[in-house]
Formats: sequence, structure tokens, C-alpha cells
Amino acid sequence: MLHRYASLLPLTGLLTLAACNSGSKPTSGIPETVNADFDRYKQRFIDSLWYYNPEWASGQGYHRYDSLLVVPTAGRRQTEAAALARRRQEMKTFRVEELSVNNQTDFRLMENYLQSAGFYADTLRDWQWNPANYNIGGSVADILNGRYWPLDRRLRAISSKLSRVVDYYEAAKQNIQRPTREHTDLAIRQNQGGLEVFGKALQDSVAKSGLSAREKQDLLGRIATTRLSMEGYVRFLQQEVLPAGQFRSFRIGKALFARKFALDIQSTYSAEQVYRKALAHKQELLRDMKRRAARLYPKYFPGQPLPPDSLAAVQQVIGRLSQQHATPAGFVQAVQDQMPTLVKWVDDHHLLTQDPTKPLVVRETPLYMRGSGAGASISAPGPYDKAANTYYNVEPLTGQSAARAESYLREYNQYTLQILNIHEAIPGHYTQLVYANRSPSLIKSIFGNGAMIEGWAVYTERMMLESGYGGNTDEIWLMWDKWNMRVTLNAILDHEVQAGAITEAAAVALLRRDGFQEEAEARNKWLRATLSQVQLSSYFTGSTEIYDLREELKRQQGSAFNLKAFHEQFLSYGSAPVKYIRHMMLQPDKQD
Repeated sequence: MLHRYASLLPLTGLLTLAACNSGSKPTSGIPETVNADFDRYKQRFIDSLWYYNPEWASGQGYHRYDSLLVVPTAGRRQTEAAALARRRQEMKTFRVEELSVNNQTDFRLMENYLQSAGFYADTLRDWQWNPANYNIGGSVADILNGRYWPLDRRLRAISSKLSRVVDYYEAAKQNIQRPTREHTDLAIRQNQGGLEVFGKALQDSVAKSGLSAREKQDLLGRIATTRLSMEGYVRFLQQEVLPAGQFRSFRIGKALFARKFALDIQSTYSAEQVYRKALAHKQELLRDMKRRAARLYPKYFPGQPLPPDSLAAVQQVIGRLSQQHATPAGFVQAVQDQMPTLVKWVDDHHLLTQDPTKPLVVRETPLYMRGSGAGASISAPGPYDKAANTYYNVEPLTGQSAARAESYLREYNQYTLQILNIHEAIPGHYTQLVYANRSPSLIKSIFGNGAMIEGWAVYTERMMLESGYGGNTDEIWLMWDKWNMRVTLNAILDHEVQAGAITEAAAVALLRRDGFQEEAEARNKWLRATLSQVQLSSYFTGSTEIYDLREELKRQQGSAFNLKAFHEQFLSYGSAPVKYIRHMMLQPDKQD
């Protein structure tokens, strides 16, 4: 799951949200008014956030501002910069040490948001070099597919939003200066995919709605204008930006990478420390893979001598195991079929309490979301729309060559597909995000920390196998080693691509040699590493911190340690950074 920061604008003169209960009570010796004042400020902070970031609000399930479309002009950015400065001054009126532990965490998250918004706008400036930032398709699809309002009201919101679409894409064109070639190509693919949102399904919805004839005419006209604007933006990128050849590098450099890592990941470790840890962990995984492959070799290659090259033995055993996989046409269904098994295992082994009332829907990834190199993802409802579906997006293999599809399926064989489903669904992303929506602190849900979210999903893979899932065989553990090597190499590749100078050929060779990855997977990962910065490091960073916290508590609590209780307490804090969750878990008597 990717999380983009949006910008915060003035707090004054805005409508007030329904109270956001932080769950805070006075800490012993601290006046109740301190936390109460901060709780009231959080309400104003969030209200402003949504008013000026309607797309982000919609994604969190807050739909009051669905009809608004932010036009990303230079004047807008100037107003935002001034507002951020005012917010920083307002935050100085609170002394963080006087707040409850829960509110201290919320304060730090709000503070980090303000710093990040300024960094993205003024220093990173991705609004200038990433044309893929501009795509109206996703936000309109979210409104159309929602169930929080009747169809007519949703269509009226879409109509109002589309009334400014010409200005939106014109501003986008004005913003683009020396983009990266890679993000330009992505913007073309995704805006072409986004056209599907404004096709037959939306037009049929208009036809069957209860809108007046005039409203229908206006909306259909705006849909046609939107299609022309999107096509015009694509032509602009294809016929003006690409031929000009004025591109910057996709690499942001070591200094920007370190700063972005600190703001996005919010780890106790620096970017450099995580890189060094990942290099060391890679060697640990290789040693374990060699041992397991040596034990499995006689089973799968009877009568053949073990190759003198231990890496060759690992490659051969993995190659043999990878032959067991779904068919191209049956891949999405294979994902769907595994869901009940995972639910039952978690229940039977008392790993955590699940909520069967929260729907999980496996679907083919919508066209406007494809093209970034991620084959599977979760689209979860926000804290205001908790009853909505969570979508497990699986990119189908239709349209791919037979060789490319086979390479992909070998990567996601019957072993690794189970690990993928643990990660994305149960008890990984889907389960964690259900818990996050229960958090009494909206701040912790809204400013969800990517390293905690991805780290939890990675942690559950190992935790499920430790509980006996997969039969504790060398086969499942070898394939988990290979899978976890992906996480480890993600962090290494992220650093070497964005803060270093590794070439595509060297990166693919690294992923294939040390990661035992198929060609298609390695190429997709290179693409993803060129399109994102820091996010690929979040998996390894978060999972390392979570596992270390669990082991620390096991040592402290001894025989009293309960795995289910640990999981449920850990998840109860929402999607806060692990370093803050650790602080709250280790000081349970001081949270309120």
C-alpha cells in the first residue's frame, strides 16, 4: 500500500467535524485540560486536512468534500506554504511532554506530517517531475463504486468535481518541468487506463439514475470533456514532453533519500543503518537456503550428486518447486480459493481475533491502477467508511505472452502464492487495516505509517510459518527464505537505485542471482525501484522492528507471554510507527 502526503491548509473558518475521540484521559499529575485542549486542536487539524485534501478524505471514507477538485496551481502551493508555517507555530503552543503517551504519539505524527508536506512541496518537488501525480480516474472511480451515498448523490458529486477538470489538466501541464522518463511513461499508461472510468459503466449509471434531464445532460457533457482533457494530457506527454527529451534522472540522490527515509519511515534506524542490516540479513538467508536445499536435493533429484556450487543446488531445488503453480486463466481464482484456509488457520491457532463482518473481495486490479510493477495490492476503506469492502487487487495475466505469464507463475508458485496471500490478506494487510479502523485515534489511522503497515504484513509471513502453517517442511521454509530475500533485496535495491548508481543490468543480475527471482519479477522490481523512493525499504525496516519488539517482550514476560495478546495489543494502536507503538506497549500504565 502506497501512502502519499497531501498538504495542509488554514484551519480557521471551517466546518467542524464530528468529534474525534482520541481515547485520552489525564495522566497522573497532568491537568485534564492539557489533553482536552489538544484533542480539540486535533479535531480542527483533521477538518482542515479534509477540506483542502478531498481526494485523501474520500480515500479515508470521509465524503463531505467528494465534489471538490483541487487544481494544482502555483498560487495554491503558495497558500499551502504559508499555512504550513502557521500550523507549525500553533503546534508550539503544546508541550509534548505534558501530553498522555497516546497524545504524544499523535503530536509526533502531526509534526511529521507538517515537515513532510513542506519537504515534498519545496525540496523533493515531485509535483514538477512526476506527471503520474495527475490522474482524475482513481478519485472518480472511488466515488462511483462507493456505497456510502445513494447513486444520485454520488453522481452529483462527480459532476461537480468534473466541472474543473479542464483547469486541473492545464495546471498539470504547466507544472511539468524536466520530468523523469519513467514517470512520464507511467503517467501515459495510467491516464490511458483511467479513461475506462469514464466509459460505458459511468454512462449507464447516469442513464439509470434519478437525475433530472438537465443534470444528466450536464454530467454527460462533463464526462465527454474529461475524456478529451485526459486524452489531451496523454498527447501532451507523448507529443511534447517525450520528443523534447528534457528529462531528469529518476534517482533522487543520497541526501534526499536519507531525508525522505526519515520522514516516510519514521524508524529508530537511519537509511544507511537499514541498508547495512539488509546486507547482513541477505547472508543469513543464503546460509539457511543452502542448508535446506542440501537436505531437499536427494528428494527431488534422486541418484544425482549434490552440485559443488551450493547456490546452484538452491537454484535447482527452487526451480523444481516453482513448477507447481496455477494456470494463467486460473491465477485470480487460485488467490480467491486460499482465503478460507487462511481464515481457519488463524482462528484454530489463536493467533488473533478476526472480524467476519468486514468484507474482503478479491478482484482483478482496475486498469487505472496497473502499470507500476506491483502485481497485488490491497485497497482498504478508511476509518470513516469501516463497513465498505476491502479489495484484494490481483493483476490478471491476460494479454501477456505465454513465456512472460509462465515466468510470473513460476515466481508465484503454490508455495509463494500462499505467502503472498498471508502478506496481502490474512493475517497481513487486510487484517491489520481492519484493526487500524478500530483505533480510537483518528490521527494514527489517517497518518498511517507505511513501514508499520508493510512490516506487519512481512512479520505475519514468518509468524504463520512459525505456528506450523505449511507443515514446517523444508519446502515451505526454503520458499519463504526466497520470499524474504525479496524483502531484504528490496531494501538493498532501493538504496542502491535511489542513493547509488546501480544499473538495470546489475540490479536484475542481483535479483536473479541472490534472490533466485524469475526474469519477469526482476524486471518489474527494477521498474518499481525507478518509480518509487524509500517505499521498498519499508518492508524490511518495519518487519525487523516488529520482530525485535516481540522478542524483547518475550524475554521480559517469560512464560506469561501470550502471542495472541501481543498481536492484538500491537494492532490496537492503529498504523503508528513501530518506534511509537513500542513506547506505548512498554509503558502501558501511562498511555491515558
